[in-house]
Amino acid sequence: MKKSSKSFVKFSSYSLLFFFLILNHAKSYSDMYNEEHIVLMNIKQYLQNPPYLSHWTLSNSYHCSWPELNCTNDSVTGLSLVECNINHTIPTFICDLKNLTHIDFSANSIPGEFPRYLYNCSKLEYLDLSMNNLYGKVPEDIESLSSLQYLNLGSTNFYGDIPVSIGRLKDLRVLQLQYCLFNGTYPDEIGNLSNLETLDLSSNFELPRSSLPSSWTKLSKLKVFYMYGCNLVGEIPETIGEMVALEKLDMSENNLSGQIPKSLLLLKNLTKLYLQHNSLSGEIPDAIEALNLTAIDLTKNNLTGKIPDDFGKLTKLTGLCLSTNKLSGEIPENISRFPYLKDFRVFFNNLSGTLPPDFGRFSKLRSFHICSNKFSGRLPENLCYYGELLNFTAYDNNLSGELPQSLGNCSSLEDFKIYNNQFSGNIPSGLWKSSNLLNFMVSQNKFTGELPDRLSSTISRFEISYNQFSGRIPAGVSSLKNVVVFNASKNFFNGSFPQELATLSTLTTLLLDQNHLTGSIPSDIIAWKSLVTLNLSENQFFGQIPDTIGNLPVLSQLDLSKNQFSGKIPSKLPILTNLNLSSNRLTGRIPSEFGISAFASSFLDNPGLCTDNPALNLTLCNTGPPRRTEGSSWSLPLIVSLIAVFFGLALLASLLIIRLFRKRKQRLDNSWKLISFQRLSFTESNIVSSLTEHNIIGRGGYGTVYRVPVDDLGYVGVKKIWNNRKLDKRLESSFHAEVKILSNIRHNNIVKLLCCISNQDSMLLVYEYHENRSLDRWLCKKSKSSGMSGSVHHVVIDWPKRLKIATGIAQGLCYMHHDCSPPIVHRDVKTSNILLDVQFNAKVADFGLARMLIKPEELETMSNVVGSFGYIAPEYIKTTRVSEKVDVFSFGVILLELTTGKEANYGDEHSSLAEWALRHVQLGTDIEELLDKDVMELSNVDEMCSAFKLGIMCTTTKPASRPSMKEAVQILHRCGEGFTFRERSVGKYDAVPLLKNSKRQHSFDFVDSDSGY
Repeated sequence: MKKSSKSFVKFSSYSLLFFFLILNHAKSYSDMYNEEHIVLMNIKQYLQNPPYLSHWTLSNSYHCSWPELNCTNDSVTGLSLVECNINHTIPTFICDLKNLTHIDFSANSIPGEFPRYLYNCSKLEYLDLSMNNLYGKVPEDIESLSSLQYLNLGSTNFYGDIPVSIGRLKDLRVLQLQYCLFNGTYPDEIGNLSNLETLDLSSNFELPRSSLPSSWTKLSKLKVFYMYGCNLVGEIPETIGEMVALEKLDMSENNLSGQIPKSLLLLKNLTKLYLQHNSLSGEIPDAIEALNLTAIDLTKNNLTGKIPDDFGKLTKLTGLCLSTNKLSGEIPENISRFPYLKDFRVFFNNLSGTLPPDFGRFSKLRSFHICSNKFSGRLPENLCYYGELLNFTAYDNNLSGELPQSLGNCSSLEDFKIYNNQFSGNIPSGLWKSSNLLNFMVSQNKFTGELPDRLSSTISRFEISYNQFSGRIPAGVSSLKNVVVFNASKNFFNGSFPQELATLSTLTTLLLDQNHLTGSIPSDIIAWKSLVTLNLSENQFFGQIPDTIGNLPVLSQLDLSKNQFSGKIPSKLPILTNLNLSSNRLTGRIPSEFGISAFASSFLDNPGLCTDNPALNLTLCNTGPPRRTEGSSWSLPLIVSLIAVFFGLALLASLLIIRLFRKRKQRLDNSWKLISFQRLSFTESNIVSSLTEHNIIGRGGYGTVYRVPVDDLGYVGVKKIWNNRKLDKRLESSFHAEVKILSNIRHNNIVKLLCCISNQDSMLLVYEYHENRSLDRWLCKKSKSSGMSGSVHHVVIDWPKRLKIATGIAQGLCYMHHDCSPPIVHRDVKTSNILLDVQFNAKVADFGLARMLIKPEELETMSNVVGSFGYIAPEYIKTTRVSEKVDVFSFGVILLELTTGKEANYGDEHSSLAEWALRHVQLGTDIEELLDKDVMELSNVDEMCSAFKLGIMCTTTKPASRPSMKEAVQILHRCGEGFTFRERSVGKYDAVPLLKNSKRQHSFDFVDSDSGY
């Protein structure tokens, strides 16, 4: 009995001890959890109780359920506050969350220097502070974060050296320092990061010229290596082959030289290789075993030799870009059988031979660019076999034979450029009317046949000159509602002038010369408000030249020579730079404005014409042989002598004038100064000499825009600012400084500035040229004259393209506002300043009004208001104060244009589209009733409504209530992913509108009194 009692007492003692241990542990756990809860509530209070943390409450006690947190064993290990518009520093007490391993504050507006108090987070493994306003130097003692595996400080304002101590973070797997302002050296010690898998230092344009540190090639676990735009020079070291795990390599936009290392193409894990825009030379190595490569871009180098046969091993390639080199020989046949190949670019080389016949047969080709080579033979039959070919350029070769019939079924085709070859036969009938075709350029071939009755309504450039087409120009040309250039010169067309051509209001160039056309020119040509060039020479036209030609506002080049026109020259003609009416049957007096030496050859071989200017070598009006009168002392020898003296003096004066003109021209030409921001293939003289009326594509309040051909780029856009007046020196200096800042911008959605050319009277800005021109030309539903930049007839671009355009604009503006230092405010964002490339990617352009904000938190007051009606923010008009929110307002107007199909100045002179949209919102109008019916479908109505609502928010009258461009980008991205506005909204704007999104009902119910409505 005693023994059992002792055992019971012993068991009870152990049980009691165990109970107290559990109780103590539970109390410790409870205390820790409560401490974390208090820290989190303090963080919320520090951030001034933002709406996006409204669910962080004391009553909601289980904080591990909050979406911003990650927990392990009910303790906070991760805190993520991404894209929350935070403009405070990170709380200094954040490391009171003692088990934190993961901190993500990316895509905010956090100011200040690197938060060294994060060193107190002793367990920190993941730190993302990218896309913030942080500045200063990355501290040398950053190695104190000894457990760090992921570090992203990209898109900030950090400068100076990349600290050597980063090389002592032994566990680091990801290091991202892209888009910063580092201007020091590359530390060799990064090569000591033996566990590193991703290294991104791209777009650090301030770094000094330097070669790639050889120690970095020891990073044997590195998979992703991005160093584009880092001022790299010298050769790529052969030891780069030691990076055996490398999958993606981008070292483009540097100044690398020498040959491509053979070891690089032996990396079997490599999937993407980008070395374009360098100075690499030599041949492409034959030894290629990088069997996982999916993309190679070696564009714009100095590579020579052949495309190696070993490229045939790279069967996973989706893109092969070898353009603008000096490659020769034939294309290896096995490349055409790659099953995933979508993008093939070898233009501007010396390649020759026939094209492999299997291109397009085994892969879904989208882009096929082989122009400016020496290819011969026929085109592959199956280029559009899968119906996805978008762009096909084969001009400037020696290709021949008939076009493949399969191209007639290629409805996806947008660009078709095969001019200057030896093609023959008929063009496949379906190709003429392809539903997406923008550029149809087949000039300088040997095509035959007649034009079909119907042509594609989407075509912008229709060029079929120097072929053997015949028959009449059909009435079906009236379907070319968007054609800008119609060039049918040097063919065998007959019949009368097609009246339907006179209805095409978007025409800037009409060339019908060297045909067999007859009849008279129609007098009803008032639709030609944008026509710049008209050439009908070498035909059989007769009758009078219609007086209505004098009503064409921008006509500058007129050639009606070698016809049978009769009657008088119209008394009123436009201001012409080139005029040729020679070899006709015209009679009467030459108009005085053309009776000058500049037009001396414009009227030859018209026996019935006369002039008042004896210097033109034409019959003088109202003169005849002199009558002798009694007592007259005039004799024939005297008259002859006087005439000889007169012509001698005139000849001497002409020579002096020509000499003075040449000296003046030489002096002006020599005064041009070029400031280059890219590697150029042209000189200032190439640009200046091409600034002719023929090349004008637009006019605006700040200058004239030209399209100038250059060798390597095809075309460049040139904007001429300020003409024939001296520039204020301070203004010129300020302009140069601003252009210098803008020249450093590198973003896919901002047009690239190539160089600036100037003299005493003019400034020339040379940009990349984009064929699809400006957005306003695609949105306007009616024809209106606005000089050369007049809008075109309506072409419906579908909603996916519009959403893509809106997202591109937002990304460009976001970069300017949040990633440039100091931030850039455009001040004149509008559809005419948004350029579109062939893929409808948006490019923000025309920075003539742009201003830099010295401090992001300060507003800059301008001395006067500039901009365009309908796009100007109300506070800018009232106070002339500039902030980023001025651009946000203008962007909102563009969103409203894209969703409603109406113009920014919709309404009368006192109202705008933004006011019209707001009025309907206040009246409770169903949003679907406001949308553009031409693009609205059941599948996209929610996306369109979400974009419309974002447009309303961006155009609210109070700047503080507008979202930032960062938030706009996120909303549009999520809109494109299929989320409605309410499902995946962001930041403080979750609490602004309550959106009633039933399947067929879209309206606003504003509950926030500070929303501006």
